Amino acid sequence: MSLKFLTPKNALEFYTPDTSDPLEVALAQTGISAGLPSPVNDYAESKISLDKTLVRNKDTTFYAKVSGQSMIGAGLDDGDLLVVDKSISPQNKQIAVCFLDGEFTVKRLKVTSEGVYLQPENPIYDPILVAESNNFQIWGIVTHVIKRM
Repeated sequence: MSLKFLTPKNALEFYTPDTSDPLEVALAQTGISAGLPSPVNDYAESKISLDKTLVRNKDTTFYAKVSGQSMIGAGLDDGDLLVVDKSISPQNKQIAVCFLDGEFTVKRLKVTSEGVYLQPENPIYDPILVAESNNFQIWGIVTHVIKRM
């Protein structure tokens, strides 16, 4: 079974990043120490646009919100916002947003000699073997996750 992007048969409205007027916020150039504090004079500031940093291709990128706990081992928690790019060719071990038999899911792709599995990152969930009879589409590859603290 080969991996490829398919055009969805049902109508779904996507929202893409609005990069027409990017919000630029302060960026600490030297990074923030997670160990011992750095001296104040090491602090340098410039501007960063999150749109320009997180979105590689605005025409093929969309956002999706995580619902559930099946990917907590990969750091994807309920309510997290995913940045998903449809232009990236799916590969083994990547995290993908998929449409499977009428439902959306986010899982790690696992390609074996048996076929393609949608692998959760939580041991209480079982992997899903994608069969030829499934209505299966890969909508995009997750490139970033935005979390609330």
